[in-house]
Amino acid sequence: MTMRKYEEALKKFEPDLEEEKVHKEIKRIFDECGENDTPEVLKLIYSCIDLTSLNTDDNRESIWRFTETVNDFEGSKSDIPNVAAICVYPNFVSTVKEALTADVKIASVAGGFPSSQTFIEIKIAEASLAVGDGADEIDIVFNAGAFFEENWDELCMEIEEIKEACRDAQLKVILETGLLKTVSNIRKAAILAIYSGADFIKTSTGKVYPGADPVATFVICKTIKEYYKMNKKRIGIKVSGGIRTVEDAVKHYTIVKEVLGNEWLNPQYFRIGASSLTTKILERL
Repeated sequence: MTMRKYEEALKKFEPDLEEEKVHKEIKRIFDECGENDTPEVLKLIYSCIDLTSLNTDDNRESIWRFTETVNDFEGSKSDIPNVAAICVYPNFVSTVKEALTADVKIASVAGGFPSSQTFIEIKIAEASLAVGDGADEIDIVFNAGAFFEENWDELCMEIEEIKEACRDAQLKVILETGLLKTVSNIRKAAILAIYSGADFIKTSTGKVYPGADPVATFVICKTIKEYYKMNKKRIGIKVSGGIRTVEDAVKHYTIVKEVLGNEWLNPQYFRIGASSLTTKILERL
């Protein structure tokens, strides 16, 4: 994708969303769209969780035990589906692959996570090696440095080449919305990532900058909806970082439901990165 192609893609979308109107629309959604904190909604949210272990002290034994918790849950509650995926560092994909018996996806961060600050060759190799070891999904971080200097060619080339290295695996592109901050930046970054091959747009790493908030989720959903209207292709959304309560999760679910519709409310197109939610949802249920 060249600079000219990017500008052409951007022009296809409606003018930038206004911050004030975004906040008003989110308030309207929360005020008018009913109570979604129900058992059925919580079960669906549970099934959309990417259960994650991205710790400095992760090791083969701890990741094996982590995977066994997912195995043990499989079928233990007839009315609650298992989580969507297990997400780990790329060097532990083979461990999860070996230990996993449950019917869930294997996701791996890659591409110099969580900062995206390394050589493009390493980013590509990391994604390719993780897929080779059994990853079904790859989560990479958007190159924010290239974004802020408006180096669209470098930015898009990275995503396109990593996408190619993923082969049949899905690619989630993390925008780090807490760093992008403005509605305009989040929207522009989402468009860029989608047109470069992202299968999912993900809000945040949850590592350094503020995580998902309703504004970021709303803006990404609006962008995905516009893209779908133009191309009839569904792009997924993953909200992550800072979602610590059931109420937080329900708010993001409500935005996805009202902006994108029920077709997105399944693990194929909606994910939540909030591992602590599993226990809280089960306690609530």
